[in-house]
Amino acid sequence: MELLAQERDRLLRSTTRVVGIVCALVSVVGVATSLAVPVLPLIAGFACIAAMVGALVAFGTNGSTWWTAVTVAGGLGAVTVLTAAVAPDDRGVIASALVPLAGGGLASLLMAQRGHRVGLVLAAGAGVVSLVLMSWASGTVLSAPVSGVLLGWVLIAVIAVWISRSIPRVARRIYSIGTAHRAERQASETEAQRRQGARLLHDTVLATLTLLAHSGVGVSEHAMREQAAEDARLLRHLRLGATPQPQQSGDYSLTRTEESPLGQTLESVKQRFGRMGLEVAWHGTGQVLLPKNVLDAFLLALGECLENVRRHAGVPEAHVTIVHDEAMVRAMVTDSGVGFELDTVSAERLGFKESVVNRLREVGGDARLFSAPGAGTTVVLEAPR
Repeated sequence: MELLAQERDRLLRSTTRVVGIVCALVSVVGVATSLAVPVLPLIAGFACIAAMVGALVAFGTNGSTWWTAVTVAGGLGAVTVLTAAVAPDDRGVIASALVPLAGGGLASLLMAQRGHRVGLVLAAGAGVVSLVLMSWASGTVLSAPVSGVLLGWVLIAVIAVWISRSIPRVARRIYSIGTAHRAERQASETEAQRRQGARLLHDTVLATLTLLAHSGVGVSEHAMREQAAEDARLLRHLRLGATPQPQQSGDYSLTRTEESPLGQTLESVKQRFGRMGLEVAWHGTGQVLLPKNVLDAFLLALGECLENVRRHAGVPEAHVTIVHDEAMVRAMVTDSGVGFELDTVSAERLGFKESVVNRLREVGGDARLFSAPGAGTTVVLEAPR
């Protein structure tokens, strides 16, 4: 929503710049073609308009209140110089030519003053002064130039309010549509994953269990052991986040390696938790080679930490930072969730101790936990290279 607010303000500043410059140029053409202003005052008035245009260009970039003040000064200065320099009989003509500048160029500042009280006061003051100058130039309060300037300020004010209120409504609508789309996509991916898992179990583990239920009739003991070992290996890869794709029904061959690149397997973990609704942001090291048993322990411990975030933290995102040196690989899992008091965790709860700490200690690593209520949780995992 913050990004949308920034885009809204940028749009309003750009609109102010375009409307202000166009209206100022229209007035320049009107004054120049009237041939009623002497040369020196004409040059001075056009210089004021040039300063106004330059300030509008700068205002469209950063929206500073200083540029609002320069725009107001330039516009009012041009109106004052050009109307005062002509004969009383010609002031009505010049006032009519300056209506676009006073009723459009200066009024456009209203559109981009959301949250800027000083800028809003300057813009409103410019409107009042413009009406006074037009009344003086035309000799009456009810003249056409005065009515034109007043109408311009009213229209710009209405447009400014409409844009300011419409953009947040559109932003909320876009956000709700995006949320619904993400929920639908996640549901579809979860259903597809469920079906794939059902087919996978049917083709492997359930087939082996069915064979065992029939006492392995027609299959040797050695073949049964090999089949069970293959099933166990497949399940271990799935536990680590792998998603094998069969070439044909029943063929889920996976390559055995003694060392695996950490970067590829981390991406599998990220995808697995993404399907379950937890976004995992990786930071730090890309590719690190680890021995097979260390990699398994490291990834299983990391997965358990992310599972704890998904279940207990109450936030949709976790950050994992991977660093390493010559002897050790470290992962820091952080979340901005509810946190908890470490002293209140019962010693009888062995999930973190067994699944994370002891698993890493068996391969020469370790794990440390830091948390506090309302301050999120951080877990530091270490595994030897």
